Amino acid sequence: MENRKVLLASVQMARFVARGSLRLDAVVPEQMNAEALTALAAGVPPVPYGTPLSRAYAKNSFVRRLLELPQVAGALHSLVGPEPTVDHHAVHVREPHGGQAQPLHGDAIIDVRPDAFDVQLMYYPQAVTLDMGGTLSVPGSHLRRINESDTGRYQNLRGQDRLVCPAGTVAFLHHGLWHGGRRNDSDTVRHMFKIRFNPAVRQLRLWNTSDLDDPQVIRELDATFPWYEPATGRLERYNRVLLWRALTGDDRFDIDYWVTRVSNRPKEAAI
Repeated sequence: MENRKVLLASVQMARFVARGSLRLDAVVPEQMNAEALTALAAGVPPVPYGTPLSRAYAKNSFVRRLLELPQVAGALHSLVGPEPTVDHHAVHVREPHGGQAQPLHGDAIIDVRPDAFDVQLMYYPQAVTLDMGGTLSVPGSHLRRINESDTGRYQNLRGQDRLVCPAGTVAFLHHGLWHGGRRNDSDTVRHMFKIRFNPAVRQLRLWNTSDLDDPQVIRELDATFPWYEPATGRLERYNRVLLWRALTGDDRFDIDYWVTRVSNRPKEAAI
């Protein structure tokens, strides 16, 4: 299993730190996607909170095989490390032409951890079209602290992402990312399966760091998004620097001195 994991690269990790999400399109084989609809309809047995991943899902079960796919296993390891624990899982079903859009929210109470995060895996066994109302998310919102549905009154934000994807797509979301399921205006029942994982180790250089010095890493970390206000948008980049320092163990890393200029402590002058 360990040798089959396809770890994320530093550029991908930097993109996750900046955006709060990472998408792997069509990584689940077509045969498994067809099997998924039956497996999810039958229900996934509950898993007690805090169960280590290796003991959470039965061997040869659909969920176990999904998580053992090399790219899925590698991304999960890169983000939360070996043997994370399962927080909870859920099967979300949206019936055609009905229901309401879910309020924009983060899947956590106010979380003040600057150096750790949970990850939500979201699996889409079907191709999701715009009228099927997939998951809406707001890129770069994950480090702005809110309490669950504080953002529920927001209807649309510039640069928001309405998920459209091929069958077999798996997305990984930072627990703080603002998101919500949209109503399904198509003729097709839409399915999504999610699991939230808690890290059991410090999230330090868990990915393939061979490209850590790639200039694209800084370009990813310095990204801006259309909904950012000029002043507070700087705070988002500041918080990204803090998270990247924690993930890499490099407490001198910075972008345009955002953190350095406010954390510098001059030595006492000699008398």
